[in-house]
Amino acid sequence: MNDSSHLTLSPENPAPIAMVGGQAFTSLPKDLYIPPDAMEVFLEAFEGPLDLLLYLIKKQNIDILNIPIAEVTRQYMEYVELMKTISLELAAEYLVMAAILAEIKSRMLLPRPENIEGTEEDPRAELIRRLQEYERFKKAAEEIDQIPRQGRDTFLVNISTNNTVFEKPQPTVSLQELVLALSHVLRRAELGTSHQIQLETMSVRERMTIILSALQHTEFVTFSSLFTPAEGRLGVVVTFLAMLELLKNDAIEFVQSIPFGPIHLKVKAPG
Repeated sequence: MNDSSHLTLSPENPAPIAMVGGQAFTSLPKDLYIPPDAMEVFLEAFEGPLDLLLYLIKKQNIDILNIPIAEVTRQYMEYVELMKTISLELAAEYLVMAAILAEIKSRMLLPRPENIEGTEEDPRAELIRRLQEYERFKKAAEEIDQIPRQGRDTFLVNISTNNTVFEKPQPTVSLQELVLALSHVLRRAELGTSHQIQLETMSVRERMTIILSALQHTEFVTFSSLFTPAEGRLGVVVTFLAMLELLKNDAIEFVQSIPFGPIHLKVKAPG
C-alpha cells in the first residue's frame, strides 16, 4: 500500500488528482465516462419569463402601468444571454418573451392605430395585464404557502393504548405498623380521665366525613392527630374503622417516609 504522505512532487511525478484504495492517480482513466450534464448548473431564482420581468420592474421601482420597454428589454436580454451559456433548453421559453418585448418595442416606435372609441391603443396593455395577473397569483401562492401544512409543519401522532397495563401501587404501610400505631393511641386514651356522663352514638360514616374534611385543608395529616383521647376507646375504634373504610374505598392512603417514622394520611390521587 502506498502512503500519499511520502510522495515526492516533480514534473515527472505530479500531484495525484485522486487517491483510491491508497493508490495515487495522476491522470484520468481512458474508460472514465463523464455525463454531458454532470457539471450543469441550474439557476432557479425565477420561475418563468413573467417572474423575471416582475423582478426587473420591482428592483427599479418602475410603475407597472408605465414600463420603459427599451430599458427593461435590454436588461431582460442580458439575463437571457447568461442563461443561454448555462442551459439552452432552460432559455428557450425566455426567448419567446424576448420576441414579445421586441415586438412591443417596435410597435411603440410606429404610429399607434386608434380604436373604435378614438383613443390610441397602448402596445404594452396586454403585457401589463399579464404581469398584474401573475403578480396576484404569485402573492396568493405565497400566502397559501405560509399556512401550516400537515406533513411539513405539523405531524400526526398515533398512540395505541391496547397493550397498556396499569399497576395499582401497594400501600407503603404494613398492617402490623397500623396496629402498632393504634395501640399507642389506645394507651394515650387510657391515660385521659373521662367525665362523660352520657355516651353518644358515634357513626363511622360521620367520622369518615370528618377525616376527609381535615384532609381538604392540607396535603398530609398525621395518623395520631385524627384521634381525640377524650372520646375514649370507643372514639379511637370508630376513628380507626373510618380510616380503614376510606382506605378500602381508595379515598385515602397511608404514607410513611422513613422506617419506623410517623404515619401520615393523604387524599389518594385519582387514576
